[in-house]
Amino acid sequence: MSLNTSRRSLLRGRPGPNPSRRPPWTGLDFTDQCTRCGDCVSACPEQVLFKGDGGFPEIRFGEGECTFCQACADVCEAPVFDLTRKAFPWHATPVQPCLALNNIHCQSCQDACDAAAVKFRPALGHVPRPEVDPDLCTGCGACVSVCPVDGLGLEDASVQV
Repeated sequence: MSLNTSRRSLLRGRPGPNPSRRPPWTGLDFTDQCTRCGDCVSACPEQVLFKGDGGFPEIRFGEGECTFCQACADVCEAPVFDLTRKAFPWHATPVQPCLALNNIHCQSCQDACDAAAVKFRPALGHVPRPEVDPDLCTGCGACVSVCPVDGLGLEDASVQV
């Protein structure tokens, strides 16, 4: 049975299914294949997966990051995870609450990024501002979880504007 989450989202005043909240290595057909058993949520050692709308697992980076340990994929019996694809379709991007964009010195996102995707370039007249290299960013959420002001968003790299 397929669950259409777009009607539920419309009635709740939200856009359709939010692909930026899916677990790693899942595709657009995630809601058609997931059984909502919760095994992946229980298996996640970082506890960044939780039961979201309709009981589907979603990822939340507020308290931690995805370390790509594959525990979620290993325990899942449904054909949901495809380890041959890129883990996440997004990359981090600085957004307006960012302290550095507001001329306040902060580089916590750079310090947390193991992939070295976040760099701060010195500039005259203001504190260094963050730049994210989308080719290096894994979308793991390490920078999101340490930001003191929610100054990083997730930009879906698969959507070209």
